[in-house]
Amino acid sequence: MILAGDIGGTNARLSCYRQVNGHFVAVHEDVFASRQYRSLNEIVVKFVSDSGVQPDAASFGIAGPVRHGRVETSNLPWVVESSRLAEELQLPSVNLINDLEAQAWGIQCLEDSDTVPLNHVKDTPVGNQAVVAAGTGLGEAGLFWDGREYQVFACEGGHCDFAPRNELEIELLRYLLTRFGHVSYERIVSGPGLVNVYLFLKDTHRGEEPQWLHDEITAGDPGAAISRAALCGNSSLAEHALDLWISIYGAEAGNTALKILATGGVFLAGGIAPKILPRLSGPLFMQAFLGKGRMQPLLEAIPVRVITNEKTGLLGAARYAASHEKIL
Repeated sequence: MILAGDIGGTNARLSCYRQVNGHFVAVHEDVFASRQYRSLNEIVVKFVSDSGVQPDAASFGIAGPVRHGRVETSNLPWVVESSRLAEELQLPSVNLINDLEAQAWGIQCLEDSDTVPLNHVKDTPVGNQAVVAAGTGLGEAGLFWDGREYQVFACEGGHCDFAPRNELEIELLRYLLTRFGHVSYERIVSGPGLVNVYLFLKDTHRGEEPQWLHDEITAGDPGAAISRAALCGNSSLAEHALDLWISIYGAEAGNTALKILATGGVFLAGGIAPKILPRLSGPLFMQAFLGKGRMQPLLEAIPVRVITNEKTGLLGAARYAASHEKIL
């Protein structure tokens, strides 16, 4: 039995998997609101107690750079250590990997129906792959094709410097510099980043905020309220914010594809992309993705797909554990 976790800044998803004919079958799974708990250990203890299952191996994908079995989470006030988790689970060891690394491991568990293409390429793609995920933060990972199989690697590319492409984005950069000092892509291409874009447009008088939207933003999840208003067409300011957000997302996905030389494909993971798919499928994302001057022909041959299976990270964590514990 494998205990797998996909731990994000908003939700912590845990599942116990049994392997059946090369597939991972969930025996027990649950979702926890991350910020309601003091630590991942607390969540794990509750999950194991509730399920009554004692795992033989465990692996957790968690947002943040993992070094020597330890991670200080990017969007939670947690320090997670694999040794302490192993003690809680009474296991010799526990695998702790970056959450996007887990997503990358999960790609090979997906069916065609688990993704939606944003473009169509003629030939069967071969080569490296990239995963870019906008959610509570912006995660990125790569899969190196060695000629026989994919070798997954983590990175923290979402924290690289934001590179504006036009006058409006230069103004956005100046606006965010006054708030954050350092402006990474994550400050824009994430749930909180959408709110930053919206506030920039509002504060620079590029649209009027209706009172009802102000009330929704104040009362609940601001990013969700803005995206809902944009998708429904109820606020031109929200639409402008989401369109600018999508364009910058596309630009950074193209940047990642070039850096990794992801001729085998780019996958958009995370919780936001499936929710805004009607808008994401429009021209803005792919225009920005392709807008790399002399490199446009290379990018035109790269397939871009949105992952719609929200359990990809869990499946990837389970696959990682199975591979490293030699129980595939």
